[in-house]
Amino acid sequence: MLDMKYWAWTEVDKKAPTEELKRKYGKLIARGLNGVFLGGGIDDREFEIVRASGLELHAWMWTLNRNDRWIREHHPEWYMVSRSGKSSLDHPPYVDYYRWLSPVIPGVQEFLKQKVDELATHPAVSGVHLDYIRYPDVILPPGLWKRYGLDQTKELPDYDFCYGEQSRGAFGKLTGRDPIEIDDPSSDQQWKRFRYDSVTYLVQQLAKVVRRHGKKITAAVFPTPRLARKICRQDWDRWPLDAACPMLYHGFYNETLNWIGECVKEDVGLVTYPIYAGLYLPDFHKPGELVKAIQICKANGASGISLFGTMEDRFWPPFVKATKS
Repeated sequence: MLDMKYWAWTEVDKKAPTEELKRKYGKLIARGLNGVFLGGGIDDREFEIVRASGLELHAWMWTLNRNDRWIREHHPEWYMVSRSGKSSLDHPPYVDYYRWLSPVIPGVQEFLKQKVDELATHPAVSGVHLDYIRYPDVILPPGLWKRYGLDQTKELPDYDFCYGEQSRGAFGKLTGRDPIEIDDPSSDQQWKRFRYDSVTYLVQQLAKVVRRHGKKITAAVFPTPRLARKICRQDWDRWPLDAACPMLYHGFYNETLNWIGECVKEDVGLVTYPIYAGLYLPDFHKPGELVKAIQICKANGASGISLFGTMEDRFWPPFVKATKS
């Protein structure tokens, strides 16, 4: 097996003193990390600090879930609409920041290509990392149902997107049908495939932009392509990526550590690019759990690990031990 690569998702901190940022990234590389997915837009100071530390930097971008003021003011029609007729701009599902752009709309595609181009142009950036590159969760992971007071054993109209005019028009032009008239959208293969393909096409376009700069493109995705298609219309095993980070947040799914390994094995068998298993640090409560999870990922063919959550001191000794074993 090739050497594992270790990553962390983290955010730009424009208020942090320069020396504090140097210490932060110096610690990450000293403890065995190889790279970071750094969100929050371009920040020349922090980007250069990351590069100087020796870490690989992929600019982490929220893709279709966007709350840009310019879009809200100039293109409210870009936002996805639910089967119940509610725009995610005015009625975001689940949480207030869930405001989703439709991948079908040409203006959205061009806007996102421009944003990706800006990130990929930066000399400190080695890659662009796509997040929220999907539709909103039509079905949440079961571990979250109680939090939102929902029973999502079936697709509900308020969480099923996109039934906006441009999306309906594009589907109608392709098939001669209107998705709003489909009796059971959850079982209509043509309508599901249309949405899978709309995201896949967008990824293909963004990948071309990134690669023109000689940079890599990676993505945060749902645990397996099978689950992703069901939950958020994400057909990610067909995407032209350089690596994927499936978010194997076992607590969200009421699953054990062994489930993480099963997902990794399934993912590795479906794609030719590296799988960096995404682990959610708040779900690791007992001593030894993080070490065991990393070992399980290795045993099932993961090319690396990416960590999400506050990097508390208690995580570092087991993490370092796991990377050395």
